[in-house]
Amino acid sequence: MRMASLALFLLAPGFFLVPRMAAAAQDRDHKPDLLVDDDRVQCPTASFRSIQDAINAASPGSLIRVCPGTYPEQLSIDKSLSIEGDNGAILLPNNMVANTTGSSGTPIAAAILVKEAADVEIEGLIVDTANSGISQCSPDLIGILYENSTGSIKHNAVRNTKLSVSLNGCQSGDAIVVQSLGGETSKVEVDDNSVHDYQKNGITGNEMGTEVTISNNIVTGLGPTTGAAQNGIQVGFGAKGGVFENTVTGNVWSPCVSLENCDFNATGILIFQSDDVRVDHNSVVTNQLGIYAGGQRDEIESNSISNSLVLVGIDLAGDNGLATRNKVTNTGQAAIIIEGNDNKAQSNEITEASIGVLKLSGTVGNSQSGNSFFDTLIPIQDPVPARTIHVAPQR
Repeated sequence: MRMASLALFLLAPGFFLVPRMAAAAQDRDHKPDLLVDDDRVQCPTASFRSIQDAINAASPGSLIRVCPGTYPEQLSIDKSLSIEGDNGAILLPNNMVANTTGSSGTPIAAAILVKEAADVEIEGLIVDTANSGISQCSPDLIGILYENSTGSIKHNAVRNTKLSVSLNGCQSGDAIVVQSLGGETSKVEVDDNSVHDYQKNGITGNEMGTEVTISNNIVTGLGPTTGAAQNGIQVGFGAKGGVFENTVTGNVWSPCVSLENCDFNATGILIFQSDDVRVDHNSVVTNQLGIYAGGQRDEIESNSISNSLVLVGIDLAGDNGLATRNKVTNTGQAAIIIEGNDNKAQSNEITEASIGVLKLSGTVGNSQSGNSFFDTLIPIQDPVPARTIHVAPQR
């Protein structure tokens, strides 16, 4: 008993460690290092009326709190810091200009540019580029761009990343982009954001050296459009990572009317030339092509894919891929199409498809097992003449 009492006494200080740390963190939330208010009405003690001025004055590791208001500015971040927006904090830049370049040297105008910086957190902002003022296809319009940087993008609303109707065919207008250039690296969490009214892509992770975790976002395309073929979420060109528990809807390119007459298409989740990407537990609804797996060893598991207009629910276009335990409902052509080699389609539940699993001729080593079919005219068609689904990745 005495030993037990002594042990309890020795441990007692530890019991207060977590509450004290939590209190300190809570204290930090309420006492930011820098306070911004555009008109000093909601936050009269704010030292800054411009977010960029606060960024310039911040020491590495600082917390910047943005009070409700409208901030007509582009932001550039090159140091470790956190930006937390109060409800009603709106970044609405006017007459945007190019502030960086892409992998091919194309000029980019980003509302928020995080470049060559570590541990940058952006949370709680409305990022609206409706007033971008861009009047031609170049520079490319982006809402939030992390370039050779690490950190997180959480609980933001990123919207209206699009040009005028007369420019709707431009391959521009990406809400959130993470990319690595010049052999450098980026590692970013993109979580719990609302993304909509983009012209080309909703959330994108591109290039070797990039690792993204994209989770719990609501990504909504424009619906049927004759402009740029949209992609809700893209991991491409050597990027790594995972796509988990997102809801992706409304990516449809109207000129694509059949599998045989479809120069390009819009895709809910597009994995393009990226290997070992996991796509799990997403809801992918009313897109032209649900999920496209175009890398090596990509795993498509436990997703719900429905109403894939014109095309297919899942396309295993790469090699050694796996589609398992997915629910695929109401697809224009096949629920699952296999274009690559050594892929597996197993234990999927397929309802209302012209063809359940469609394997193209000329492919080898593919297998299908344990799949359940309901209201499907042809459960398995193996093989059929080769045909190509032309996706439209953004780079």
